[in-house]
Amino acid sequence: MYRNKLKLIIQFLLFITCLSVVLGLKKSTDSTGLIPLVEEVKVNFKLFAKSTNDLQRAIAALNTNPQSIHDAKNALKNSRLAYKRVAFFLDYFFQSSSLIYNKPAKVEVEEPYMEYQEPSGFQVIEALLFDPQPWVHQKELAAQAELLASSSSDLPALLYSFTATDQQILESVRLELLRVITLSITGYDAPELKSGVVEAGESIRAIQKALLPLVQQPDQAAVLLRQNLDATVIYLDQHPDFDSFDRMKFLTTYGLPLQEQLSNFIRFSKAELNTQSALNYEAKNIFSPDAIPLNVFPGAIKTDAKIVALGKKLFLEKALSGNLKRNCASCHHPEKYFSEPLKTSLAFDGKSNVPRNAPTLLYAGFQYSQFWDGRVKSLQEQIKAVITNPQEMNGEHQVILERVSKSVVYQRDFKDSFPLFKGNPIHIDAIATALAAYIQSLAPRNSAFDKYINGDRQAMNAQQLKGFNLFMGKGQCGSCHFAPLFNGLIPPYYKLTEYEVLGTPENADFKHPKKDQDQGRYNFFPISYYQAAFKTPTIRNIEKTAPYMHNGAFQDLYQVVDFYNKGGGAGLGLDLPGQTLSAKPLNLTEIEMQNIVSFMKSLTDNL
Repeated sequence: MYRNKLKLIIQFLLFITCLSVVLGLKKSTDSTGLIPLVEEVKVNFKLFAKSTNDLQRAIAALNTNPQSIHDAKNALKNSRLAYKRVAFFLDYFFQSSSLIYNKPAKVEVEEPYMEYQEPSGFQVIEALLFDPQPWVHQKELAAQAELLASSSSDLPALLYSFTATDQQILESVRLELLRVITLSITGYDAPELKSGVVEAGESIRAIQKALLPLVQQPDQAAVLLRQNLDATVIYLDQHPDFDSFDRMKFLTTYGLPLQEQLSNFIRFSKAELNTQSALNYEAKNIFSPDAIPLNVFPGAIKTDAKIVALGKKLFLEKALSGNLKRNCASCHHPEKYFSEPLKTSLAFDGKSNVPRNAPTLLYAGFQYSQFWDGRVKSLQEQIKAVITNPQEMNGEHQVILERVSKSVVYQRDFKDSFPLFKGNPIHIDAIATALAAYIQSLAPRNSAFDKYINGDRQAMNAQQLKGFNLFMGKGQCGSCHFAPLFNGLIPPYYKLTEYEVLGTPENADFKHPKKDQDQGRYNFFPISYYQAAFKTPTIRNIEKTAPYMHNGAFQDLYQVVDFYNKGGGAGLGLDLPGQTLSAKPLNLTEIEMQNIVSFMKSLTDNL
């Protein structure tokens, strides 16, 4: 009964997806790559379906025999590799169908409709197979394998009346290359198998084949692109080991140059198209400061020197507080990288403390939500909430406006900054806008890491480079703190901000941890999956912004890395069934942890 129902659901999804593609994609004569793409995908669909059947058989044979476990893991790896040959196609043209196969092994909440996406596919199977006793999960494993086998057998139906332009094909491979650069090499979707580098090779091969009909011309852009694709595949094939893979060398010598060559080719071919991503495709590469434009974020303000200058002045203005003694800098000290050296800031009464740590404001504009629990969407909303919060600035909007309006200097500054505003330009929205503009400007991107990734090969030392490779690999840090901002913006679309349940304890005593009582995002959205969930902040400038975590529990970076190395709160023994961070130890050595800390220090900007 369950299998029949599942089959009907899958078939319905495939039908809807096919229909939307047929209706939604415009036909174009510019479709040189269409027929070869369809033929290649058709072959790979069959190979993928075969691999899922092999996986299903291996799982059915799973028992306490170590060989059966090994066989099941190997079948999973092979099926994942087969999937990577079609992933770029499914993720771009049939995104709803692709979610069946490779979703994270945790419940995801689709906001604002609060729809739950139950985990399914490869990542769920991986988590179960790497359990100490995987055979006890036989029933769930069999259900997941059946889901994969059933849905993959129906994939050829997607090709019925399928059409696409060369522009769309080029955008699909552009996004797949970004997945390789930001996700595959970090082990994002296969942390236990550690097959990310080998899978990256399959993804690049898929890109290579999809582009082949389009890059036959002898012009320099096409020739360089073909050469870079060949070189990248060779390098990945020669260095398949996940833990020892040199990610910095891959990025600087192969991945980023390949991204640049692909962009150049698309530009030369006049085939620019951006239908899905928040990225600026005109940027040199993903680590360029203009790769993620500010204007995609809620409440973004067009850069204006006068408004930024006004915001900087207001940042230090004590007239915005209820007692004329506090300002924004009271908790976000500019000389301390706009952070607070206390665990939690002193409250308005001068005696108690606010509930959470004041994080740095650097790069705060590059988020889709604000506050640790993401309860507001824009910086303007956050600013107005802080101004009126009784524990923070305890100000009243009307009183503040009367105070500021008395200043001749402010009258002039507001008029210059908001010349199109009719009436008195000094109002609370203008104050919030100016402050938000200033905060958005706090994104220098001039750290040692930035200099290195952009060509200065002397900017980082050997220990920092080792730390980067560990951060993006064995340490699994880069699978939550995503490049290039190393915050919770999820590649390759950069349209969502991630929340995680880490199990951060109330104290820093790992032998006797105390469960923190802060419910995080649950207080804003009271659903179980958000209990103790917090936004993933940037780690840029983390060297200068101690203490760490939402409650300021950890005083130094080594403590932070050690916490993750031990498997978060659940790894320390706390009862946290909803923890999204793996509770398994990372098995980082002391030297490796020190190297990761060294890398994080390379992210310190010069202010």
